[in-house]
Amino acid sequence: MSAREGFFQAASEVVNNPLADALIVARIDMLREWFADHLEVPNRFSRSSSKGYYLRETRGLSWFKPTAIEHISKAFELKSILEESGYAIDVLKENRIGYVVYEDEHQIIAEPFAETSK
Repeated sequence: MSAREGFFQAASEVVNNPLADALIVARIDMLREWFADHLEVPNRFSRSSSKGYYLRETRGLSWFKPTAIEHISKAFELKSILEESGYAIDVLKENRIGYVVYEDEHQIIAEPFAETSK
């Protein structure tokens, strides 16, 4: 099974599509700006720190903390827009997300356990 695409990647695909509806692009851009202002960019997505680790395929998955109410609300807003654009977006919930490699106030990045939803 290949890795799923994240909703931020899907949003970039819509915005970069020259045939995309301008109103949808504007709505997505507004949400992406909000996330840029209110969500840290993780400094790592992998447990590895060996030489060249930053060149390897990313293993970590991003999860919002349950306390990140506004972030989750904005994510559902983006989900709705992406679904209007033809993307199927699955919402994953998990109690055991994996090996934590990054954490801040609103999110956790974790390399998933074998049984973790991906």
